[in-house]
Amino acid sequence: MFLEVKSPEQEDFPSLTNSPALLQEKRFQRHACYLDKLSKMASNKKVLVIGGGFCGIGSIKCLKEEGYDPICYEKTSNAGGTWYYRDETPMGMPSIMPTTVINHSKEMGALTNFIPNKKFPNYMRHHELLEMFNDVGNQFDCFKHIVYNREVTRVKRSSDYDETGKWDVKVKNTETGEITEETFDAVFVCIGHITYPKIPDFPGMEKFQGVIMHTHSLKRVDGFRNKKVVVVGIGCSGLDAAVEISSVSSQVYLSSRNGAWIIPRVGPYGLPFDYAMLRRFANVIQNTFGYKWSSWYLERNFINNKFNHNLYNLRPIYCAMARDPSTNDIIPAKLISGSVVLRKNIKCFTEKGVIFENESQVTEADVVVMATGYSWKFPFLEDDVVTKEDGRINLYKCMYSPNLKHPTLPIVGFLLPFGPGFPLGEMQCRYAVQHLSGHLKLPSKENMLEEIKARHEENCQRYAPSEKMTVRVDYINYMDELGSEMGVKPNMWKLLFTDYTLWQALFFGPALPYQYRLQGPHKWEGARKAILTAHERVRYPLSGEWKKSTKRNVSVGQYLKYIVTFLLLAYWLAQTQESSVKYYLVALLIPYFMTWNGFYKKYLFCLLMLPFFVTWQGFTSCYMLTLFAPLLLTAIASA
Repeated sequence: MFLEVKSPEQEDFPSLTNSPALLQEKRFQRHACYLDKLSKMASNKKVLVIGGGFCGIGSIKCLKEEGYDPICYEKTSNAGGTWYYRDETPMGMPSIMPTTVINHSKEMGALTNFIPNKKFPNYMRHHELLEMFNDVGNQFDCFKHIVYNREVTRVKRSSDYDETGKWDVKVKNTETGEITEETFDAVFVCIGHITYPKIPDFPGMEKFQGVIMHTHSLKRVDGFRNKKVVVVGIGCSGLDAAVEISSVSSQVYLSSRNGAWIIPRVGPYGLPFDYAMLRRFANVIQNTFGYKWSSWYLERNFINNKFNHNLYNLRPIYCAMARDPSTNDIIPAKLISGSVVLRKNIKCFTEKGVIFENESQVTEADVVVMATGYSWKFPFLEDDVVTKEDGRINLYKCMYSPNLKHPTLPIVGFLLPFGPGFPLGEMQCRYAVQHLSGHLKLPSKENMLEEIKARHEENCQRYAPSEKMTVRVDYINYMDELGSEMGVKPNMWKLLFTDYTLWQALFFGPALPYQYRLQGPHKWEGARKAILTAHERVRYPLSGEWKKSTKRNVSVGQYLKYIVTFLLLAYWLAQTQESSVKYYLVALLIPYFMTWNGFYKKYLFCLLMLPFFVTWQGFTSCYMLTLFAPLLLTAIASA
């Protein structure tokens, strides 16, 4: 006797067993019901986003994709975070100057499913970036979720946290001073980490009769007119401060402990530097040969040939890919003209100025501007959430505390990327939402700590010392790391055989963020087109609309090269009796061969194919044929 085992579909729908079409339709209905249930479960959860900047708006957008209805508390009366300019910036908030320009290009720093307006310049000023921010918020209907003038003062575990993962949140109305308490199923922390200025302590600072300030307070430079100014620090903010102040001051001294690698915004052939350099094939080479070889190649071919760091005594002890790059195009002109003078680190302050290392005389100064970075803190979180141990910040994937049982408190945007930051922040938002929805699961505390230690140790071997060593990441590697877990990393092997044009753009072209919407959850149908048309948007603000000519250029030479190429190949085929396969091969190769660009590519191909079309005796005995036949064929085909 045999028992009949029925599938779930057969048990539920016995009449559909012999009807595959109806059975498939029922499966789709079941899947739709399942997704609907997930959406209802998500919409019932109460999720808070702290901060209305780029990571905040990215979190709202990604939560809405999964069916959540989040609420965002913004401390100020305006969204935009860093890129909403304020003449006076309170402590605990990021600050920019009126002349601030973003350090990554618009295409490389785009969100994964939003194309920036082609009219925007490739490197946007802060007000243009804020305009793009508003475009994102309006397109994805994010602003209705933001409540302004709400400062989160405390986030702590609820009494039932172990079972539910919920958080008790204390909120202050910054207009009325009213304090309220609420409970949320999840909290996304999106406040950034360049908010608390750090000023080092130098001997004799208390004696100095001039002004000491931090770049966090630097806005307009009119007050520095005809003054002598020392700028301490050679990061991006230090270079910007030195350049801007030198336009009105009598002299600027730029003080640096160890030098820096100064990266231009304008890269090879006038393209944006990151657009030209951040490519997947280059990342493969770096992962294969190591960051030191990549640094040597970058320094030799793209940095020092334009601005020799040895000549200006700027070369740091660490290689180019082992410390934060400082982006500025104008500082070389300021240094060579003497408007900015480079000096060593400050040894001590005096009443009238400072004494630099390796010097004994006093350099007079009216103002000292500290571009010495920021310290990180999350004052509203419990002490054991984000911990530091042996110089290591304990955050799994730079997001999750291993001390928490549930993935309901992601720290978003707490990164130091080698590359554009906006796509990384958005990828973290997507990753966090997938965990919140239950599609991904965090490993055990032990495994999380093991990975945190491994990342920290790897970074220690590569980068210059830093208190944020643990959260340093490479753009492509980190995007792939999170994307692989979510299933959104592009399948390069599949694309190689199914969509060669797209594969070529992904592997040899710029590593655009849109590629992480080609597949997986919430894929975007416009991703392929966005990737293949990126160069048009890069070109547009530089030289306007590029129109392909529709007029066909017909000439006798165009047909002549096909005829001569065919005759030469026919001559080679006539050298042997066994030519049926060769005729077939030639018929396949000629149309493809004639479309190639590049002389050396065609010549190498002809040289490699020659032994297959000429008998071995003729190939080895006739050097003229061996050397010059491929050359002649290539020259004619390239005419």
